[in-house]
This record gives sequence, structure tokens and C-alpha cells, in this order.
Amino acid sequence: MENKEKTEKELVVIPHNGKSLEVAVFGPNTYKENLKEIRKTDSHPRTREKITFIPTTTSESVSAAAYDFGSNGKADAKRDIFDPRWFQAGYIVRTSDGVFTNTTITDKSHLKQLLDNAEKVNGIYLLNNKIGFAPYESFERGVQDCDTFAQGGLARVLEYTSEKYAPKLREIASPKFYEEGVSVWGFDEVKEPVLRVASLQSNWSIDSNKLNIGGDCWDDSYANGCTFGVKKGDTQ
Repeated sequence: MENKEKTEKELVVIPHNGKSLEVAVFGPNTYKENLKEIRKTDSHPRTREKITFIPTTTSESVSAAAYDFGSNGKADAKRDIFDPRWFQAGYIVRTSDGVFTNTTITDKSHLKQLLDNAEKVNGIYLLNNKIGFAPYESFERGVQDCDTFAQGGLARVLEYTSEKYAPKLREIASPKFYEEGVSVWGFDEVKEPVLRVASLQSNWSIDSNKLNIGGDCWDDSYANGCTFGVKKGDTQ
């Protein structure tokens, strides 16, 4: 999984929702620049066929990050992304009432229409196998343990699960990796909807061993970020 300076991307096969996806790491750069690279045509490192990538959803991003997380093996997002860089999970929109995932819509009336068509389950809203909405009251902000985070609405919409907790994010946030828990920051209420990138990162300082979940990252800042692209045709 280590990002190497080469034209052909190294693909990693990951399990996701009962099937396999081929993903590659893009970056480090801003999220906006990484998205540009994702959409370029590449060649498959084994078959030499021309392939294209598309950005992962936050759910696919979580699956890719969780695969062999902290294993110190060939694919280890903790070592290669979380520890030295920012992990860009995908777009979010913060509103006065909560957080949308996997949309760039910031028009209030359109966001309301999304909620009207979404299914409410265990305190969160899910729509079209992709977009989620977590009301602020469904999750805690600030420092918390991994179970509190995984059971919260933010983790569940990022992972896009109707269950009562997000298992992959719980594994990533486990005390075996982050003894001091999880810090959820940058998810304050706003008067008008704002587009941001959900970003995860380890070890802001040598005195901290927390998993940081950021909700106030811009797509044209934090040039030390990495994200995943998924081979087109493999998406959920």
C-alpha cells in the first residue's frame, strides 16, 4: 500500500460488503488534487489493460483503511497514511443540525429533500446505499473511547451501516492502536451548510496517542493527505 512514485498504481484487493474491490492509494496531496489524479486513466499492473479509477465513498474508504490496519504488512494504512499523513475519507457537508456524508450539495432545500427520501435507522439517516446523515445529538464530540465513537452516528454514517455500531471504525480506533482514545473535532454547528473533507490521522504530537477525526478540513488544503481510488466497475 505504500505510495510509490510510479505511473502504474499498486492495487490492493479488499473485502467490502460481501464482495471484493481493487483499490489504490493516491497522494500525498490536497483532496482536490488527489481527486484529479484518481480520474486519470492508468494501466493494470498485472493484465496491462487500461483501467480507470473513481473516488471511494466514505464506506469504501473505511473498508480500505481497515484492511490489515496496523499489521505492518504490505498493506497497512496506519503505517503508510494515518501516522505520517492525513487520511482523506471523503466529502462531508456540515449543517446546523448534523453532518451529511458523500455529497457536495450545500443548498438547504436540496439537503432537506435528501432527508425526506432517506430511511431513519438507529438515530441516523441512510439514502441510496451511499449518502448518510448524522444529527449532532447522535454522536459525541471531543475525546472519547473507541466504543463511544463506534456507536455514535458519525462513525455509522461514515461506514454506512444500519447496525448499532461501526465495526471497522471500532477496529481502527481500538485501544491496541490508540491508548488515549478518539478525538472528534471540527464538527461544530454552522448557520449555513459548508463542504468539508472527513479526515483521520494519528499522533499529532509525541505526547498523544489518539485517533483524530477531523470535520473542518478543506479540499484544497492539507497537501500531506492521501485517499483511495477504486477501480471503476467495482463500486458498490
